[in-house]
Amino acid sequence: MVEAIRFSSMKHRAHAWRAMRQPSYRLYFAGQAVSILGNWIQQVALGWLVYRLSGSAMLLGTVAFLAQIPQLVVSPLAGIIIDRSNIRHLMMVVQLGMLLQAVCLAVLTWTGLVAPWHILVAAGAFGILNSFDVPLRHAYTSQLVQDRQDLPNAIALNSLFFNLARFIGPPLAGAILAQTSEAACFALNALSFVAIIGVMSHLRTSPQAHSSAAFADVMCEGMAFVRQSFSVRHILWQVALLNFLAANYIPLMPAFARDVFRGGPEALGLLLGCAGAGALLASLMLASRRSVRGLSGTVAFANLLAGFSLLAFALSRDIWLASMMLFLLGFALVSGNASSNTILQTIVPEHLRGRVLSLYSAANLGAAALGGLLSGALADYCGPGESLILMGILLIAAALFFFFRLELFRMYLRPIYARLGIKHPNKGQES
Repeated sequence: MVEAIRFSSMKHRAHAWRAMRQPSYRLYFAGQAVSILGNWIQQVALGWLVYRLSGSAMLLGTVAFLAQIPQLVVSPLAGIIIDRSNIRHLMMVVQLGMLLQAVCLAVLTWTGLVAPWHILVAAGAFGILNSFDVPLRHAYTSQLVQDRQDLPNAIALNSLFFNLARFIGPPLAGAILAQTSEAACFALNALSFVAIIGVMSHLRTSPQAHSSAAFADVMCEGMAFVRQSFSVRHILWQVALLNFLAANYIPLMPAFARDVFRGGPEALGLLLGCAGAGALLASLMLASRRSVRGLSGTVAFANLLAGFSLLAFALSRDIWLASMMLFLLGFALVSGNASSNTILQTIVPEHLRGRVLSLYSAANLGAAALGGLLSGALADYCGPGESLILMGILLIAAALFFFFRLELFRMYLRPIYARLGIKHPNKGQES
């Protein structure tokens, strides 16, 4: 009996990492992990630099807005370019642009010449590049994983290494800031892009089929597909509202760390690190799943949990209680976003992948940008806590709306899964 239990446990662990059987995906996984760790270190350092130079919560929100708002405008166009391009070559160009952005920030900060307007320009440049990078990473994963049954696991592992970096990055950035400066953080991020560019130069994948239609026709085809698909529309609206109302807490963290909890860079690293720990746990749980089926219920639960944990965090005045609430919030955000992304990538046809995933990026990061700008403006007017209390209440209301439409959503998903041959891993499991 003991041997049977041990064998079952080993088999379950192997199942959770099954996409790693593909050598190209393993190499890509390693390079992306290093690059995303550098991104999180830079993000924390950039927020601290902005608040140190200006002391303005509004400017914090503006920087976050500029870094993410291109997702609303540029991402839909980027998706068309992705579907008409060699993904690997385009990814290398984008990573090179991000490398140059990090180097410029490091030099300006190290020389003492950095000013708020430099940061705003750098944030905008990063936002434009990231509008290509996010859907590119999602689309490239399907080229690296040949077995479509392993694709949901690869998507979950992508989320896992993003959130592992999110867990390690903020505390590491806080320690680096306490010992050195923001310039060191920016330089480390620049080095991380060297790693992923090196990895991409060694990967060899078969180019995907390119769309040869006119640019406007390709755009119209993608939008028509979204309009006609209830499942895709439902997912995109859900993701947009979740991130608009919940992900806006991130740019306000320097204000909470310094003004609410009376701390410094270490307090900032603790708060963001706890959110990252919750996100990491959610990624691990998703990676261990055997099927995409059942994720619709996960999304509905995640939206409700995000609303209640955001509200509880905003009401907290003890940093340890606040950290626990951020743990739950990080768990809920990743559960909702990664589950939605997995469902979306499963049901979207391959030739439309770039366009639809770019709309997902717009709903995710673009909505978070608008929410960050709004929460920053409200925080300057009535305080960061009051700003997030309002967002939490609105998110609970939106989550309840989607929860009551869950069965309708499942009715549309079931025939799609059946057509794709995706069966229940356990009898009686929901869609």
